[in-house]
Amino acid sequence: MNPALHWSPASDGAVRCTLCPNACLIPPGATGRCRVRVNRDGALRTPAWGHPAAVAVDPVEKKPLHHFLPGSSVLSLGTLGCNLSCRFCQNDGLSRPSPSALAGIASYPPLFPGDVVRAARDRRCPLVAFTYNEPSVFLEYVLDTAAACRDAGLRTLAVTNGYLSPDARRELFAAVDAANIDLKSFRDDFYRNQCGGRLRPVLDTLEWVRNETACWLEVTTLLIPGLNDTDAELAELSRWIADRLGTDTPLHFSAFHGACEMAGAAPTPPATLLRARRIARSAGLRHVYLGNCAIPEAADTRCPDCGCLLVARRGFASRPLWPVPGICPSCSTPVPGIWS
Repeated sequence: MNPALHWSPASDGAVRCTLCPNACLIPPGATGRCRVRVNRDGALRTPAWGHPAAVAVDPVEKKPLHHFLPGSSVLSLGTLGCNLSCRFCQNDGLSRPSPSALAGIASYPPLFPGDVVRAARDRRCPLVAFTYNEPSVFLEYVLDTAAACRDAGLRTLAVTNGYLSPDARRELFAAVDAANIDLKSFRDDFYRNQCGGRLRPVLDTLEWVRNETACWLEVTTLLIPGLNDTDAELAELSRWIADRLGTDTPLHFSAFHGACEMAGAAPTPPATLLRARRIARSAGLRHVYLGNCAIPEAADTRCPDCGCLLVARRGFASRPLWPVPGICPSCSTPVPGIWS
């Protein structure tokens, strides 16, 4: 049980967690909504520090990040818990752990920050990702590990729902080099009814990362038939990204496949993904990708000016085709990203 950040004492031995907008009031012996921040004798503690529940080597394209060191291998780490409760969660085994999994988290093989650095080097991974479950709920482990990675010359990234308090997001996005943030919908009622959260804090996080940090930013929206895929919502979402984050911000539309409480729901049709891409491009977005699908060229990076193919992708494999990364060989247009 390591000390946790972002909390204050309350009455009768309870504590108020201020990590995210949930602002959980946690009685003695209980956990917050994320299930992994525990009131132990009037102090907030975390059992997740140094005990990842999932460790794997992935391609960076799987995060997905398409403008950040394409083709690189990533040592990916996740723990347990989440501060949202999405009915469609694609990784609910970690985000919604069983009581026995939570009780046994401290028995997982330890992987301390220095161990992460050694594991990444042993596997020739220049990147370390905090992913699989929501990184903010194990913020303390993220910060310590990211610092060790930075000292060792490794870059780090976070795959996050963006549902953080201002102080927590300041720490998280100063620590990592890149992020993919979920924008699950552009409707507050979707966040409330489907995720148990609110839209505004996520929009605030996106703008903060874009305007106040050097962290490379990409955005993902999982398209769920009948819930967040109308023309009107997709147009509003795309215009907001273009206006507030910039037209060069990569946007990933990802296909939904039944999971969690929506295991029996229909998957996203390819036509919906293609329609979403047309709408986003009409709003001015220059780099729109389609994921979790078998649509040809859906993940290729092309020059936004002349259409020259710059990075070809099939599945999670990428093949850069430009002699000078970041510069179109046909028309010399620069393409924003971290390429080398």
